[in-house]
Amino acid sequence: MSQNTDYNLSILSTPEVRSAVEQNIESDPAQIALRRGVPHAAVVATQVKYLQRARRKLPTLYKHRCVIPPRAFEQCSSEESAERKPLSGRSCLDLTCGLGIDTMALSRHFERVVSLERDEALADVVRYNMELMGIRNVEVVSRSSEEYVEECDEHFDWVFVDPDRRSESGNKMVCMEDCSPNVLGMMPRLRTIAERVAIKLSPMFDCAEAFRLLDPAEVEVVSLGGECKELNIYTNAAKSLLRIAVIGSGEWEFEPSDMLATSEPCAVSPEWRYLLIPDVALQKARVAIAALRKWGDIWSNNGFAFASELPCEALPVRAYKIVSIEPYRPKELKRKYKGMGVDIIKRDTPLSVEAVRKAIGARAGSEATLALTTIGKESVVLSLERV
Repeated sequence: MSQNTDYNLSILSTPEVRSAVEQNIESDPAQIALRRGVPHAAVVATQVKYLQRARRKLPTLYKHRCVIPPRAFEQCSSEESAERKPLSGRSCLDLTCGLGIDTMALSRHFERVVSLERDEALADVVRYNMELMGIRNVEVVSRSSEEYVEECDEHFDWVFVDPDRRSESGNKMVCMEDCSPNVLGMMPRLRTIAERVAIKLSPMFDCAEAFRLLDPAEVEVVSLGGECKELNIYTNAAKSLLRIAVIGSGEWEFEPSDMLATSEPCAVSPEWRYLLIPDVALQKARVAIAALRKWGDIWSNNGFAFASELPCEALPVRAYKIVSIEPYRPKELKRKYKGMGVDIIKRDTPLSVEAVRKAIGARAGSEATLALTTIGKESVVLSLERV
């Protein structure tokens, strides 16, 4: 059992400490640590701090006042991201338990889940949390994934793995073979113990590289709130496809070849009435051109689409009405926006938002919305209204 005072389970599981956490759940953690009469005040303060942070990211753990180790919290997925993975069946092997958020989501879609966590103290925390949440179909095993897989004589419907993308020195790793466990090195063995393998990777991982390494596969880019959260690979697919999943909006499928779509740059058109801003997942997957070219002019997967009409089908975009398009001339813009609160959106331009605000005398705010981009070889600014 770890003696880490941040999450020592022998302390945090006692009735007096659980009661203290509950009584102080809305308090300032910095103040809790100074209060006399609070048992193990520093431990209670740390748990309250992370439970408060978990309220939106991990609402189930917050609801049940689960134990949340700080480092595990920083590295875990949100419940929303974990829950939407298209995995189900009788049994699943999770090679990388961590705080158990993906394990918890998998437990809702499989009859049985075996989850591996080599850190015995963290494994004990996950077992305790699963008990608090009433999850009975998860077995947490304190072993390394390499050892377990090598000796495994059971067959699973799925293997799920979220490799550790930090080196021992703390550097971020992007290549699959550099992460722990090395999924590529384990893949021959994994294919003998499971029908399919699901791999969660950094959003920085390249989609084309995923297809090159594991074709045929389904490659999925997940975004939430305008931020790319995950890149998932599902092996042994019937055919290769690229899926865009925008949590709260929907899912869209593309062919891998759509990443190669191109479009020629064009000049400003008087027919442009709307600006379409592709979701970050479209940009990450390099399919913004393929998704939007039939609805407007778009020549960069990292840029805007300009349309004469709004799309008549649901697409992962934000739409704005174009009020005006003019060359980027700071002196002229300053006459209009000096002192105003201006929201600035930029794509395909070296201009920075901060430099532009300074140049036109504006501040951050929502009194006006501007878009900055490059059309042809000229920097332009668009005045927008939200549709």
